[in-house]
Amino acid sequence: MTDASLLELTKQRNYGIAELNNLHYLSLTELPTFPVPEGVVIRRGIREEASTLSEIVTKSFFEKGDAPEGFRDLITPMFEFPGAITYAATIDGNLVSAAAGLVIREHGILALFGAGTLPPFRGRGIQTALLRTRMQVAREAGCEFAVVVTQGGTTSERNCLRLGFRTAYSKATLIKHFPDAAGDGSTSPAAN
Repeated sequence: MTDASLLELTKQRNYGIAELNNLHYLSLTELPTFPVPEGVVIRRGIREEASTLSEIVTKSFFEKGDAPEGFRDLITPMFEFPGAITYAATIDGNLVSAAAGLVIREHGILALFGAGTLPPFRGRGIQTALLRTRMQVAREAGCEFAVVVTQGGTTSERNCLRLGFRTAYSKATLIKHFPDAAGDGSTSPAAN
């Protein structure tokens, strides 16, 4: 809900768009029913497998192995954080998918994040089942809404919209570019 003049202002000040995301929300009053896919077991994540679950999410987002430094460790702290819920999906006893969330009871909100399925196991409804599981747990904990941030047009966004999520707003992440020291007119992103 921003005036279009902001885009011109960001260009004048040498900012560029680094990432576009959409924030989606869903009322937890009536959850859609989606069965867990045959052969898939969904269970709570445990502290001892935090590193493995984080690796699954990393491989889900960065299939070519080009993850930014430190990305792999994003899920690990969730096993220590109050209100966090972590889940794993297995097939034949092997971990194939992970998902996390944060129950914010004082606001009645479940924040969904940290989800991914290894590429060979996609398209089976595992992430939909993990979404549904986390939302059910949050509803039982007294949450009224679930929120999730996705990039537009991604499988994650399609899964959420199929479950009934609605888009609240879009958010642009900007990065400042500085003139290149070589003096050739090119720019480089800010180091911070």
